Amino acid sequence: MKTKPLKIAVIGGGSSYTPELIEGLIRYHDVFPVSELYLADVAQGEEKLRIIGELAQRMITASGKPIKLHVTLDRREAIRGAQFVSTQIRVGMLDARSRDEKIPLSYQLIGQETTGAGGFAKALRTIPVILDICREMEELAPDAFLVNFTNPAGIVTEAVSKYSSIRSVGLCNLPISTKMQIAELYGVDVSELFVEMAGINHLNWTTRLVINGKDQTADFLERVAGASGISMKNIPDLEWDAAFIRSLGALPCAYHRYYYMKDEMFREMCIKHRETGRTRADDVKEVEAELFELYKQPELASKPPQLEKRGGAYYSEAAVQLMKSIYNDTGDIQVVNVRNNGIIACLPDDVAIEVNCVIKSDGPHPLALSKPLPPQIRGLLQVVKAYEELTVEAAVHGDYRAALQALTVHPLVGDEQVAKAVLEEILRANADYLPQFSTAESSI
Repeated sequence: MKTKPLKIAVIGGGSSYTPELIEGLIRYHDVFPVSELYLADVAQGEEKLRIIGELAQRMITASGKPIKLHVTLDRREAIRGAQFVSTQIRVGMLDARSRDEKIPLSYQLIGQETTGAGGFAKALRTIPVILDICREMEELAPDAFLVNFTNPAGIVTEAVSKYSSIRSVGLCNLPISTKMQIAELYGVDVSELFVEMAGINHLNWTTRLVINGKDQTADFLERVAGASGISMKNIPDLEWDAAFIRSLGALPCAYHRYYYMKDEMFREMCIKHRETGRTRADDVKEVEAELFELYKQPELASKPPQLEKRGGAYYSEAAVQLMKSIYNDTGDIQVVNVRNNGIIACLPDDVAIEVNCVIKSDGPHPLALSKPLPPQIRGLLQVVKAYEELTVEAAVHGDYRAALQALTVHPLVGDEQVAKAVLEEILRANADYLPQFSTAESSI
């Protein structure tokens, strides 16, 4: 019987996603009895944190659950003695995301916040801050689990695994969204499914589907061939070619459109940017402004449905399910980001992968894949993983050479002169957030 008070710290507590998390903590309080909840943020986000804190308190009060809420700008206070630390930060806020999307477009490249040159810039800014949080956890909460939702989640997970002693799990709402959509497609409860997923974050393939003990993989692939398949609100919902899906032998995740439909996705971005001067970041700014106006309403005491426009469906499900499964040693299966340790044979042991794991009190235990990954999956996976490995080294050490190679090998960049020009602009645009890079190094 657990008697120690359960404390959770949410770093980036002023995020518009936080009401999703509060809703989940309330819903599952009987089996995950959080007693102390700290929402922490930086000074630049103080106003948003205040608004979120007031809404969170109204939600908790309305639920009647005995959760004591603390809102703070003192990250160390939030972390001290916590059992779980959840990170959902955006270094540089949405203005930095806008630059991440627009800089690549100016070089005729896809501009997206988690992959390609945009995701690379985000990783450079984010990894040092996450590792600072880990150092504070090593001092103040060494036995805690870091549950990271911050994108690019896989690269962040890998950096923590390589450069911190903290137990960490990377989390994304895409796998659980995929599973929910498959359950809807077949008209069954999600508990009746086993969905095998293999790959890395935002480059993940659904390789096997079992429903009530019967393998339905072939039927599933036929159903999604020639259709849009599994969709995400923040990605254009273009249809997959039927012959392509059959030849691939797996369902690509929504983010694969940036690789498999590169030209069409780039055209979509260019048309939007040319006609409106906007990217997804500008849309998100508007959605966030609307959400925070809603959040201010003193009569609001629940998560508003408008939050779904933000692209955070099942966020609370993924986050709370993981934490309550660790807390209760349930042994259920979830798709999370963990150290490889031989699960995907074509990748190094020390990199982060996104696969099915059994969740126990000591964390996730990856399941062996039902079969080795075929070359049509293995090839792209290995290249993008090489980019991620180089990006981690660049971010941690301010290594210009690693940064240049990371962009050059990425399939959405792929040209050394373009990579160099994009890198130089990223370093200039983000200079305030990248002290690990010196001016001298950028001229090598």
